[in-house]
Parts: sequence; structure tokens; C-alpha cells
Amino acid sequence: MLRLGLAATLAMALAACGFHVAGSRPLPAALQSVYIDMIAPYRVSEPPVEVSLRSLLQRRGGVVKDAPGQAHAVIRLSELNETRQVLSIGTDGKVLEFQLVTSVRYQVNSGDKLLIPADTLSLSRSYSFNAQQVLAKDAEEARLQEYIQRELAELILLRMEAVLTHADNLSPAPSLPPESTVSPTAVPADSPGVAPAH
Repeated sequence: MLRLGLAATLAMALAACGFHVAGSRPLPAALQSVYIDMIAPYRVSEPPVEVSLRSLLQRRGGVVKDAPGQAHAVIRLSELNETRQVLSIGTDGKVLEFQLVTSVRYQVNSGDKLLIPADTLSLSRSYSFNAQQVLAKDAEEARLQEYIQRELAELILLRMEAVLTHADNLSPAPSLPPESTVSPTAVPADSPGVAPAH
């Protein structure tokens, strides 16, 4: 019970100081209502990067709309590209290791306003290859590609948060109306109780 009490007290103290656990921070205003526009011709299903980004936003309290006109901002994902490169070859000339490279381009708009200019993120992971276990290695490659796309979604959200939070902090505070000044009322020189000037 003592440990639970200390943990609760610590959590309340951290919250009072403005500290937020990773993943629980409030989203920037522009990301609280978004539409994800995934440009991927000939796709059969939603790419993992799109699914993961939607899930990340929703877990943080964001609302992902079904149409761009309903959202405050549009996150456009495009040029999703996955490649496999030979990383190492054995003395017998057979491939020992492959490297998977996945890249995606993203940008954020709000109406006609460009909030975040287009940028490309890329991640790579390597895995060993055994020609005698082709089916198992194919399954491992598919899982690794999905994992890379989920990592890209997390990285995209971090980048968007950094840029938009900085922009929010730079936004000028609403100006206060000028304080009214009261001019002292002039008193006629011949008023009772006022001594004439010499």
C-alpha cells in the first residue's frame, strides 16, 4: 500500500509540473482532427504505415476523419517504396544477408496552407538468409517489412509533433485591449476653494 501511495503521489507531482509520459502528451492542435491521404496506386489493402499512423493518432486522442473536408489538416503519404539489397555474400557466392530499405514521403496541409513541407523518411533493417529455409525467410522478410513501416509511422508522428508544437509556441498571444486612461478633470480657477495663481 505504501508503494502504491508513493507512486500515486509521484504521478500527481509530475503531472502538476507539466511532465507527460511519452505517448500521453496532448497532440498539437493541427493533429487533433486529420485525414490521412495515402497515395498508393494499385494497392490491395492499407499499408502498415497508414494503419499504424491512424492507430497512433487515435490512441493520443486524435480524430481521423473519413473525408478531407471534415478534417482540420490532411496528412499526405506517398511514394512508399520497399527494396531489398544484398548486404553480404559467402565464399561460395551465395547470399548470406539482405538489407530491407523502406521509404515514404509525407507532408501536412490545412486547406491551402502548407503546415509541413514534403519530406522523405527512410529506415533499413538487415536479416540473415538461408537458401535451405526459403519459406521461413520469406515470412521473416514480410514481418520485418511490416515492422519497418510501423517504425516509420512512429517517426512521422514524432516529426510532425516537433514541427507543429514549435509552430504553436511561436504563435503570438492574443493582444489585450489597451488600458483606458482617465484624464484629470480640469478645475476652473475661479471655483470656490481654489486659490488664484500668483
